[in-house]
Parts: sequence; C-alpha cells; structure tokens
Amino acid sequence: MVRFLVLAIAQVLALSVYAQAGDPRDVRSIDAIIDAYYEVVSGPAGESVDAARDRFLHHPEAWVSIAGKDGDGTPFVNVMALADYHGDNLPRAEGFYEVEVDRVVSRSGNMAHVWSSYTSALTDGGEPFTRGVNSITLFFDGERWWIMGWMFDGSAG
Repeated sequence: MVRFLVLAIAQVLALSVYAQAGDPRDVRSIDAIIDAYYEVVSGPAGESVDAARDRFLHHPEAWVSIAGKDGDGTPFVNVMALADYHGDNLPRAEGFYEVEVDRVVSRSGNMAHVWSSYTSALTDGGEPFTRGVNSITLFFDGERWWIMGWMFDGSAG
C-alpha cells in the first residue's frame, strides 16, 4: 500500500511539472494539441525542435514508435521514450516543415485516436518531399489532453 501511494504521489508530481511548462491553449482540445504537435517539429535551418513545448504536449510516460523496413525489406519497429527521440536536439542542418493535410479522429470517453496525414517540405509552404501518416493516441485527464504515444511508418512515405 505504501509503495502504491509513493508511486501515485510521484506520478502527480511529474504531471504537475509537465503541466506548468507550457501554454494551456496547446492542450485544451484535440485540434489544439495536434496543431501544436506539428508546430514543434517544424522550423528553419539552424533552429532545434521546441523540445520543451513537445514535452508539455506529451504525457511523462509517452512513447514514440518509428516503423520501417530494413535493407532486406523486413519490417521493424523502434519504440522509445520522447527524450530518446529528441536525443541531443541539435539545430537542423536544413529547414523541415511538417504540415497536416487530413485528419480522422475516433474518440471514446477520455481517449482518442488520430490518424493524421501529413506532408514534409524543406521550406514553409514549400514543395513536399515526402508524405505520411501519424498514428497518435491521446488521453484527456479532465483538464487537458495528453499525447500518450505516436507512431509513423518511415517506409510508407
């Protein structure tokens, strides 16, 4: 019982630290959090991803999953924590702009799933060099939305 209580308190503290770090407008609705999700990864050469804002959008236990195919065509998936996805978060060597072009939302109670189609370009409003779909899982805690995890298939673009 004490162990459960300690874990529950730690979880509440972790959530409160995350909740204080960003703009509440980013997490007030499904539309807002998905818009922010794309804004944090987009930007010009020489700038880094807005990792602090991205952490605010993601639940402390969120996962990131990148699927693809290896050189032999065998499917794989790499699952990691958000911090591992950001790595050193070095400035971009070239611009990167990811823009949502279609969205399908399925919601049940306090959870939602979003299929979000996107294009990627090297300049803001530029010619897309790739297309893809993000699979995003969201949770509403009664006050705000959290990204619980997302996945994309790098071999599908």
